[in-house]
Amino acid sequence: MSHHLRKRIPGLSSDSREESPAKAEEVVLAPKSKVHHGKTRKRRNGFIFFLGGVFGIVVAGFFAGRSDLIDFPEFGELSMDNLLDVLPAGFVSDARDLARGEREAVNYDSFQVGLNLVAQGFRANHPVVMVPGVISTGLESWGTTNASRQYFRKRLWGSWSMMRALVLDKEGWKRHIMLDKKTGLDPPGGIKLRAAQGFDAADFFITGYWIWNKILENLATIGYDPTNSFTAAYDWRLSYANLEVRDQYFSRLKMYIEMSNEVLKKKVVIVSHSMGSQVLFYFFHWVASKNGGNGGDDWVEKNVDSWINISGCMLGALKGLPAVLSGEMKDTAQLNAFAVYGLEKFLSREERAEIFRAMPGISSMLPIGGNAVWGNATWAPDDLPEQNVSFGTFLNFKENNGSAHYRNLTVEQSFNYLMDVSEDWYNDQVKGSYSRGVAHTTAEVEANEKDSRKWINPLETRLPLAPSLKIYCFYGIGKPTERSYFYRKPDNPLSSLNITIDTTLTTGNIDHGVILGEGDGTVNLLSVGYMCNKGWNMKRYNPAGVKIKVFEMPHEPERFSPRGGPNTGDHVDILGRSSLNDLILKVAAGKGDEIGENVVSDIKTYADRVKVYEEEGFFQSVLDELN
Repeated sequence: MSHHLRKRIPGLSSDSREESPAKAEEVVLAPKSKVHHGKTRKRRNGFIFFLGGVFGIVVAGFFAGRSDLIDFPEFGELSMDNLLDVLPAGFVSDARDLARGEREAVNYDSFQVGLNLVAQGFRANHPVVMVPGVISTGLESWGTTNASRQYFRKRLWGSWSMMRALVLDKEGWKRHIMLDKKTGLDPPGGIKLRAAQGFDAADFFITGYWIWNKILENLATIGYDPTNSFTAAYDWRLSYANLEVRDQYFSRLKMYIEMSNEVLKKKVVIVSHSMGSQVLFYFFHWVASKNGGNGGDDWVEKNVDSWINISGCMLGALKGLPAVLSGEMKDTAQLNAFAVYGLEKFLSREERAEIFRAMPGISSMLPIGGNAVWGNATWAPDDLPEQNVSFGTFLNFKENNGSAHYRNLTVEQSFNYLMDVSEDWYNDQVKGSYSRGVAHTTAEVEANEKDSRKWINPLETRLPLAPSLKIYCFYGIGKPTERSYFYRKPDNPLSSLNITIDTTLTTGNIDHGVILGEGDGTVNLLSVGYMCNKGWNMKRYNPAGVKIKVFEMPHEPERFSPRGGPNTGDHVDILGRSSLNDLILKVAAGKGDEIGENVVSDIKTYADRVKVYEEEGFFQSVLDELN
């Protein structure tokens, strides 16, 4: 189906930013033995599934009304007008809103940024490689067994096929989308999902909900096409090590970059977004390592001109922890509005937590740096003067009727708690794939180059030894972002989850149990900004002196634009931002030197408070603690 038919599915976000509430009472942490493992919730009845399916037909009908390319011969003489007459008014209203949102979403000129730069003489220069973020890449079925044949080459993530499968074959969809819990690879029974390839893999999440499409349009305007640009799509469910084991992803990426350099006689520009920045950071270590690509320490220097790091969650995403702990979905796990709607509509929290845990790639975004970065029980580097409660307590619990069952937990303690209450297979997957500590000395950093579990962590490993490499950090600011949470025991005594977000609590800057801080609506400011503004200025993390430029983009959404318009700073919608597209094209055209810095948030103040120091300062801090 042509791109002009693709439609926008608008979502909701919270923009409240007020004072924090009074400090929650501390209570006792429940032991692991008290965790209940009961039956999951009953399936929704068939009538709900029927209505969900009919709603999908209505939405498709509204979209079809503007094109003769969409046809429903299966319905014979049934017209959309007849169908609308018998549907509830609320369903019809929602469908009209979706269609109206699409028209508004594409109003601003998609190609204008590129056309303006062409008029100024900008042309394609460096080959461009794009590494998408989590969930951006569509996943399609290649299994041919009886259970999979109906889905052959259909996208079970990132298309209407996903929603249809959720409505009509939820258990089958779950079996396909989850990886094997023991191996982290394809599940048994011939089920085989693979990342879609080419530009179509990540241009739209679903019909109308663009992700990379606006960047592709502007790149094409200055001369890019499939001969000098490439989308390095990947199966984001896999652990990074298994991306190579199953799909040879890093080997293929290495070969494409080397080929581009050889054929076009130009080093590449790599553009990564969100989790894609963590994937690329891992790749830089893998490609140099004798245990990986065996390219040597000078491979990046020879082949990569620039790394454009867009909204990279270099220190993880705090909201990833509630996703795997209790299946929470308030924009959690960086899902767009359409995916959230589908998963919340048809899956219980228990089911969502199980699915997220069976996708080890998502757990790569659990927060990195522990208490040194995210704070302790009384302090956090991004605390504000007027706060009554520190951000340092990540999971908070109220005292109910004088009784207490849990105590408040820091980020570090919350991760340990997740490990305590989760299954052994999940512990093995996470601890065997990733590391979340801090290396305080050069000797530790260099030793970690031999440990692939450390390769996602910029606080335990270094940048490539590539003195001519240029890094551009572009990210949004000024949109309230999940920073900590209030939890409680679940209402359902048979739930397999022992805690859940207290959605009844809304006061001050608490939105349904979620305490809001600074960021881009998905990733916190400390995660997107610390390494770019402070961490990579430390010698042990950047021994080659790689040059880094930071350009922050304040969230200035247009009031009536469902995707925020050309000046949004939202984590995903920023990919359509005009100024971001302008900067990307300048770097690709070889004019990155013309870009200045723009740091308007308080990230430098927060970064100075993070308890990670230059080597000399670290030893002094140890002496101070001893004294």
